[in-house]
Amino acid sequence: MTGTTKEKVLNSIEANNVKFIRLQFTDIQGVVKDVEIPVTQINKALDVGISFDGSSIEGFVRIDESDMILKPDPDSFAILPWSDKDIVARMVCDVYMPDGQPFKGDPRYVLRKMMDKAKKMGFEFNVGPELEFFLFEKEEGLATTRPHDFGRYFEFAPADLTEDIRREIVLTLTSLNFDIEASHHEVAFGQHEIDFKYSDALTTADNVMTFKYVTRTISKMNGLHATFMPKPIYGENGSGMHVNLSLEKSDKNAFYDPDDDMEISDTTRYFIGGLIKHVKAITAITNPIVNSYKRLVPGYEAPVYIAWSGTNRSSLIRIPAARGNSTRVELRSPDPSCNPYLAFAAILAAGLEGIENKIDPGEMVDINIFDLNEAELRKHCIDTLPATLQEASAYLAEDDLMKEALGEHVVNNILRLAKAEWDLYSMQVHDWEVKRYLNAI
Repeated sequence: MTGTTKEKVLNSIEANNVKFIRLQFTDIQGVVKDVEIPVTQINKALDVGISFDGSSIEGFVRIDESDMILKPDPDSFAILPWSDKDIVARMVCDVYMPDGQPFKGDPRYVLRKMMDKAKKMGFEFNVGPELEFFLFEKEEGLATTRPHDFGRYFEFAPADLTEDIRREIVLTLTSLNFDIEASHHEVAFGQHEIDFKYSDALTTADNVMTFKYVTRTISKMNGLHATFMPKPIYGENGSGMHVNLSLEKSDKNAFYDPDDDMEISDTTRYFIGGLIKHVKAITAITNPIVNSYKRLVPGYEAPVYIAWSGTNRSSLIRIPAARGNSTRVELRSPDPSCNPYLAFAAILAAGLEGIENKIDPGEMVDINIFDLNEAELRKHCIDTLPATLQEASAYLAEDDLMKEALGEHVVNNILRLAKAEWDLYSMQVHDWEVKRYLNAI
């Protein structure tokens, strides 16, 4: 941190009469944690950090090594616009050990490490996510699964009752320096999407966490519940987080080649090759909960088929039509329950290996894969994503690249948490089972 950067933060605090600072960080599961400090502690926080008990954070450290330190990133300083009586700002933090070394289980550190590798190869990794979410009504203060409206894709009032709430979310995000590109109603009742401009992967991961925080807060202030659960309603489309990926080299889009028949570079193809090679293991990161796999089923526009294409939306990976600086790869499987830092790190690791080893992605598939039967899928050599969290975890456990990229600490904890969730889920007796079997057997 430079003196100038610190000075900007202190000047903003004084100019806006900030009283408290919320220091935020993310655990391995992608849950935002924070501690609030009075503004009188800001110099200490910026200079040496704030201590906390890491053993109480899921996936961090054991109780006998619990002392950890939060160091705020000055570039993340922002005033929370819904502050009323006392002005509150927030800062995103990196996690350190008492000896000053970065904590290897900090998701932000994991992503920084992969971005450093990309930089050594001459690349900057940019990501643009598309987050979908549901707005549900509450009953006696508790969330239900009753949609707040009955609009469908791109509908507006009176079918879409949430225009004003989306607009309030957008204005709040804009005040936090987001560059919003569009907001609209999605396919399912009560489902919405707000898109913001791409940036480098670390900034984008920070923005994803802020986006979810803001959306939940504004919805709560309007008496609704916002959820990023991938599949909250049976029979309706689930919520995804498609990610648009690109590499920049020497201030130019490394995925663009005007002389190629598709106007994409070999770098693009190799990047896709790496993704296809490792995507089954990556799925345990990008789709980390049992409910994720209720979305990844055929019939609901879900990207379950491991193939790549041009503009074809039935494949897992596609190349949107825009070219030049907008040339990008879209990976359609991630959902918004994931930890974005770990998801982007895993995706980047696979893509870089593809470039390093010139991995062939295979033939492009530009037919509607949703219409193919089993025999036709085999004929085109089209595989599918893991069908359950247990299956995805098994692929992750055997993937040496993911272990190296994410680190042993992170992978071991992801596998531990996934097993615990799967075991708990497997022991439950669900309403579907009762209705199906109780009177029939």
